[in-house]
Amino acid sequence: MTGINIQSPWSRLLIEGDKCVETRSYPMPEKYVGEDLGLIETPGKDGDFKARIIGIITFSHCFKYPDRNTWTDDYNRHLVKEEDKTFAWNDKDKYGWVVSNVLHFDYHIHINYYILYELLEIINVQ
Repeated sequence: MTGINIQSPWSRLLIEGDKCVETRSYPMPEKYVGEDLGLIETPGKDGDFKARIIGIITFSHCFKYPDRNTWTDDYNRHLVKEEDKTFAWNDKDKYGWVVSNVLHFDYHIHINYYILYELLEIINVQ
C-alpha cells in the first residue's frame, strides 16, 4: 500500500469527513485513483508531533479547477480559506482530488520514514 502525506489540520478534516476534496497544484497520478492509500498525517509548521498514519483514504477522481471563482465556490468541499497564503488559489494550476472513502484508525501509528514502507505493507496484509 502506498501512503500520502497530508499536513494537519487538513489530514484531520479529511479523515473525519468534514473535507471531501484535497487540493493540490498537480493532478492525481492515475495509478492512485480508486486505490487505498495510507493517510500519513504530517505536523506542518504548527504541529508538535511526528508523522503518523491515521487511517486509509481513497480518491475516486481528480479534476482541474478552471478558474479562481470555481475554486472559491467549492469552498464547502475543500475548506481552504482564500486568505491562506500557503494553500489558497495562486498562480499555479489547482486540482481537486475527490475523496470516496476514509477509514479512521482508532489509534495512530507513529512512523519513522525508514520503516514507512514496511508499516504500509503490514496494513495492506491485514
